[in-house]
Amino acid sequence: MAQDSVGLSSDYQFWIKKLSTWEQASNLETQQDTCRHLPQFQEFLKHMNKTLKEMDSKTIMKNFPTIGQLLAKACWNPFILAYDESQKILIWCLCCLITKEPLNSAESKLNFWTRGLLSHILSTFRLDMNEVGTFTQGLGYEPADYCPALLNNMVSSLVSELQENHLNGFNTQKRMTPGHIRSLSQVCVPLITLPDVGPLVEALLTYRGHEPQEMLCSEFFEAVNEAVLLKKISLPTPAIVCLWLQHLPSLEKAVLHLFENLISNEQNSLRRIECFVKDSLLPEAACHPAIFRMVDEMFRYTLLETDGAREIRAAIQVFTQYFLEALEKENKQLKFALRTFFPYASPSLVMMLLQHPKDTPQRLWHQSLKHMSELLREVVEGTAHRSYGGPFESWFLFVRFGRWSDMVAEQLVMSETEPPEALLWLLAFSYSPRDGSLQRAQTMVEVRALLGCLRKLLRSSSLLASEVLAAARECRDGDPRPADEENREGKPCQQLAHCLLLNFLLWAPGGHRIAREVITLMAQTDEITQEIIGLLEQTIYRWDQLCVEAPESRALVRELLAELCGQA
Repeated sequence: MAQDSVGLSSDYQFWIKKLSTWEQASNLETQQDTCRHLPQFQEFLKHMNKTLKEMDSKTIMKNFPTIGQLLAKACWNPFILAYDESQKILIWCLCCLITKEPLNSAESKLNFWTRGLLSHILSTFRLDMNEVGTFTQGLGYEPADYCPALLNNMVSSLVSELQENHLNGFNTQKRMTPGHIRSLSQVCVPLITLPDVGPLVEALLTYRGHEPQEMLCSEFFEAVNEAVLLKKISLPTPAIVCLWLQHLPSLEKAVLHLFENLISNEQNSLRRIECFVKDSLLPEAACHPAIFRMVDEMFRYTLLETDGAREIRAAIQVFTQYFLEALEKENKQLKFALRTFFPYASPSLVMMLLQHPKDTPQRLWHQSLKHMSELLREVVEGTAHRSYGGPFESWFLFVRFGRWSDMVAEQLVMSETEPPEALLWLLAFSYSPRDGSLQRAQTMVEVRALLGCLRKLLRSSSLLASEVLAAARECRDGDPRPADEENREGKPCQQLAHCLLLNFLLWAPGGHRIAREVITLMAQTDEITQEIIGLLEQTIYRWDQLCVEAPESRALVRELLAELCGQA
């Protein structure tokens, strides 16, 4: 080792003089001399890199005080950068100079200077075109063509090195050191959005080392996540999954970014919510159970904090829909059991909810909802309460599958027979899950009475808006909750009545004729107007998903939405 160091010191002095000579002269003779010595200089760099890897930064600066000068001269020489894999070897040498945890200003300054030089290598297109012009023209390139090609070649080389390192596993003779990989991630931070650097970013994210600690720096994760969220870069889903698994703050920020989009506009339509959720890439990433659980917990907490805000409920439903589609596409044989994703739910209930209504004959929808109600009621009020997480978990599960939960009111209104208790319970539970069994029973009585009034109105020769509103008022006035609790719950009985009325107006003969008058009288506040807009949007969205043929009702819903959104 000592003999190697003596030989290296001798070579070191020779090459630093050579680099100074090449830097000072730019004539043809100097260029020829540079090209002639490039193979030997690269061998010297390899030897130097091997030696530096065995030292810490303090020892390096003690043994080679002018190492920065040597590497800087090499990095700014276009002939050296263009030769074979010189860029990669120079990067490894520079990474050895970085102190992971600088203890003083001198070490911090050295880190800053080194990273600047590393950034220069990776973004060689910043080189002065006049500086490289002679060389590139000699190769038959235009400078503007040559420099991006140089960056591409360098990135390809680094990606290959990472992949080879991954395949070598514990073969320590060929493995990159964690320090090198960490430094490389730091170098990439200012270059994240460059398209040519994308493969290197992906390779770093998907790299699987054998170290107990994270090798990539947090700044790298944060920069990549920011670029992904702002659509400045595009990465494949596996790379994004690796990002969010390795750096949970990035996953949290991705979910919060989605929430910000949802609440930034009071008039977010379901279509806009659908676009926000889909563009967030969270449904695809959630196919990994760890990511699903994190996103699910944030949705659960936000749902509680916002008292079941419409945008959050809609986002949860859309997220679940796209998540299930992605899970089916990725796991044809269900790599992860559904129990992994829904640990607090009854397996038989989950399997029923997973069945899409459009795959079930329409005549059986009533029966399917009745069966779901029985399973939910057993959990909420029966002996299975402790096994599956209690009322809130059951409600949260039902909310996820909006394609079923939004059908209950419509099925009750369209039924020509006495409403079954199972569907009444399901509707009351979905609108007010915090109620106890006595309060829920009272709500069921009121809903049954309202449905009875509406059925009588169906037999009326001329349907009047005042009669419809009077029926709804009876349900609202019968709400037994104190005022403060009613407000905290979002006026569930009133919202429930509005939902039933809207479905009645859309399906009852003569309902279309008085729909505008009824809604105008109902929508006395901005809050109720937004509530009605949300109900109409959910209706048309559900019909589109289920391919429901109702051309006249569809036209009416769209007209009402246009008018109400214009007033809001």
